[in-house]
Amino acid sequence: MKLPTIQGIIRRRILVNYRLPPEVVQRQLPPKFRPKLHAGSAIAGICLIRLEEIRPKGMPSFFGISSENAAHRIAVLWDDEQGKTQEGVYIPRRDTNSRLNQIAGGRIFPGEHHAANFQVKDDGKKIDFSMRSEDVQTSVEVRGTTGEKLPATSKFATLTEASGFFEPGSLGYSATKTGVRLDGIRLKTFSWKVEPLDVQHVHSSYFADQTKFPEGTVSFDCALLMRNIEHEWHSEQDLHI
Repeated sequence: MKLPTIQGIIRRRILVNYRLPPEVVQRQLPPKFRPKLHAGSAIAGICLIRLEEIRPKGMPSFFGISSENAAHRIAVLWDDEQGKTQEGVYIPRRDTNSRLNQIAGGRIFPGEHHAANFQVKDDGKKIDFSMRSEDVQTSVEVRGTTGEKLPATSKFATLTEASGFFEPGSLGYSATKTGVRLDGIRLKTFSWKVEPLDVQHVHSSYFADQTKFPEGTVSFDCALLMRNIEHEWHSEQDLHI
């Protein structure tokens, strides 16, 4: 699927990250993928992102649209046709409050999106986020404040180490209704800066589903926050599974 280059501003991006056993995560991945590991664990989570001024590249910003979006994702590796290892994220579920994203996603631009209601309070330091999908299949809750360091329980030794793990994962492949094709899209950011988000409460119905992730297999690791990032979206060749 090809689309014109899309540009805009990432006003707020939260990466909520969990640790899981690789063999548990592997069962949730298309056969082409394998988990990308850190300290022996697979890393999965949720990208909660507010986009603003989103429009085809070259158009004035006042033509742009804004939206709140959530993507459940798993860090993955795979081998391309030349046998070279690639990395990115597998996205089993996308949710948005944008009707345009819902209608056009999977048709005009990559990534099928489910309709959802978002409630977000963000005063620059404290964030209170909740999302409920209209099909009642997915919910997310996050409450936290900007922090100075990662949790003591995180398997990332430093913020720099965590940042370095996630920055290369710019290529995302989203599940589609067909079950045989993955929509590909690449995020190009013109700067990359993360800060810790000190999380007081987090819940994801996806990761709480014990039919996918048995009790005791999901551990919260850390959350990272990004703000005010100029970026572009570029379509990539779809993958067939």
